[in-house]
Amino acid sequence: MPSGTPINRQWIVVLDDGTPVVDWGNGSGVDLISGNFVRFQENRYSHVIQDSELDVLKRAGQVSSYDSQVVFIVSLPEPPHHTME
Repeated sequence: MPSGTPINRQWIVVLDDGTPVVDWGNGSGVDLISGNFVRFQENRYSHVIQDSELDVLKRAGQVSSYDSQVVFIVSLPEPPHHTME
């Protein structure tokens, strides 16, 4: 059984600058290189991540495995929580 957090492949996009991001919606996501949350405009999407890009992330230890539908991410941070004031 694969280890890591399963993410539907359609939610992992590459931005126009080459940054692979797990799209959390509303212009926020996780940069899979740095592991940090980032804000971005949806018009910056370049494409859904490809096998060759996932292979690079796998060699870097960010992805444990993937198939045509699911990517197993080794570690994802908790989403930021907004507190009530």
